[in-house]
Amino acid sequence: MTFQNQLRSGFARAFRPFSKVHPDEVGIVVLMTLTTFLLLTAYYLLKTVREPLILLQGGAEMKLYARAGQAVLMVGVVHLYGELARRVGRIRLLSIVFLFFISNLAIFAVLARTSVAIGLPFFLWVGVFSYTVIAQFWALAADIYSEDQGKRLFPVIGAGSSIGAVIGGLFAKSLVPFGPSVLMATAVVILLVCVALILLIERRIPQRRPGHEDAHPDQPIARENAWQLLARDRYLWFIAGMVILLNWVNSSGEYLLDRTLVATAKAAAASGVSSQAYIGAFKADYYFWYNAIGVALQLFAVSRVLRIAGVRRALLVMPAFACGAYGVAAFVPVLAVMRFVKIGENALQYSLQDTTRHALFLVTSRAEKFVGKTAVDTIAVRLGAIISAVMVFVGTHRGWPTRTFAIINVALALGWGAFVVLIGKEHARRAVEHRAPASETATDGVDNAA
Repeated sequence: MTFQNQLRSGFARAFRPFSKVHPDEVGIVVLMTLTTFLLLTAYYLLKTVREPLILLQGGAEMKLYARAGQAVLMVGVVHLYGELARRVGRIRLLSIVFLFFISNLAIFAVLARTSVAIGLPFFLWVGVFSYTVIAQFWALAADIYSEDQGKRLFPVIGAGSSIGAVIGGLFAKSLVPFGPSVLMATAVVILLVCVALILLIERRIPQRRPGHEDAHPDQPIARENAWQLLARDRYLWFIAGMVILLNWVNSSGEYLLDRTLVATAKAAAASGVSSQAYIGAFKADYYFWYNAIGVALQLFAVSRVLRIAGVRRALLVMPAFACGAYGVAAFVPVLAVMRFVKIGENALQYSLQDTTRHALFLVTSRAEKFVGKTAVDTIAVRLGAIISAVMVFVGTHRGWPTRTFAIINVALALGWGAFVVLIGKEHARRAVEHRAPASETATDGVDNAA
C-alpha cells in the first residue's frame, strides 16, 4: 500500500466517529470541509465589522431598514446571476462570483481606512455576499456527489461550517483592536485561498459518463433565466415556502427572546444589577451554548439522523421542535424558557436543518442547484425576516403580549411542516428519477482521479 493510500485510509478512519467516508472520497471531502471552514471564518470576520459600522454610522433604525433593502437588492443580484449562468459553465461561474465579491471587499478595505461612511453599503453587501457565496459552495457540493454520498458526506462537510463559525468569531475578536480594514483584508486573503481550493477540487473531480443530463460542467449551466426557472419549478417553490416560514419563525423567536431579556434585565436593575452587564453576560452564554450544541449535533448526530430517518423525515425534526417549544413558551413566557427554545432552535438550524436543506438539491438538475438554490437561499431567507419584522411592528403597536407572538409561531411551525410534507412527496419522486442515471457512476467514487 502506497503512502497516499495509507493516508487516505487513515483519514477515513478518523472520520468514522462522525460519518462513513470511503478512502477514495477522502481527498475531496477534506478539501470541501476546509473550504467551508474558511468561508465561515471569513464571514464571521466580516460580520464582526458590519455591526459596529451600521450601528455607529446609521443607528438601529437604519439597520432595520437595511434588512428590507437587502431583499430588494437580492432580486437584482439573482437576475444578473441567472443571466451569467446562461453563458458560462460551473467553474467559470464560481470563479467569477467569488472574484467579484473579493474585489468588492478589497475596495471596502481601502475605504475603511478613510473617513468615507461605508456602514450602509457594507451592511447591504455582506448580506448579499454571505448568502450568495455560501449557496455557490453547496451547489457545487450537490453537483459533484450522488444522493447516497451526500447523505454520508454532507454532515462532515457541514462540520467545517459549524467549526468555522466558532473559530471565526474568536479570530475576529482578536483582530478587532486593529480596526475594520485589517479584518476585511484578512477576509480577502482567506477568500482567495477558498478560490484556490475550489479550483483544486474541480480538477480532482472525475467527469461523469456521457448520457447524464449534467455530463458537461463546462457548458452553460442554465437555458433560461432565474424567474423562468422558478415559475415552472414547484419543487423550488415548496423549498422557498419552507425557508420563508423557517426564517419567519426564527426571526420572531429572536425578537421574543430579546423582548423577554430586556424586561428581565430591567427587573434586575431594580436590585442594583447593571442592565448592560446582565444582557451582555446572557448573550455571551447564549451564543456559546447554541454554537457548541450545534457543533456537537453536526459532528455526532446529523449523519446518523440522515442515515436512519432519511432526508425527508429529517426535515420534520425542526418544525416539530418549534411547534412544541413555542407551545410551551406560550404558556410559560419567561426568560429561562425562551432561552431553551432559542438555543435548541438555532442549534438545530445550523446543524441538522441546514445540512438537510442542502441535501434536498442532490436530486435536482444543475440549473436548479446553482440558479434555483441561489434564488431560494437569498430572496426567500430575507423575505422571511422581513415578514417577521412587519408582524412585530404591527404586534407591538397593537400591544400584543409575548404569548400571542408565541402562539403565532406555533401556527407558522404547522404551516412549515405542511411544506415539508409537500417537499417530501416531490423529493421522493425526483429521487427515483435521479437514481437511475446516477447509479451508473455512483460506484466510481468522487476522488478516483486524484
